[in-house]
Amino acid sequence: MNLRHLEHWLALADTGSFSRAAEKLHITQSALSRSIQALEEDLGGPLVDRVGKKNELTPLGRSVLERARRIVHEAQELQ
Repeated sequence: MNLRHLEHWLALADTGSFSRAAEKLHITQSALSRSIQALEEDLGGPLVDRVGKKNELTPLGRSVLERARRIVHEAQELQ
């Protein structure tokens, strides 16, 4: 897990869409998907339920979301 994975997670959670999050981050959708999958592997479970075009946060995803916001915010403050 790294800060970039958390930033990608925040973008996905905020937009609710892999395609919109990828566009916001200026990366490909497949790169975003790989990043989220890597984060899910590191955390030991799915962060989002992928149901067609609808993506819903799992309980783990909601838990990680708030912590990720704090971590990314702190990292930005350090810079």
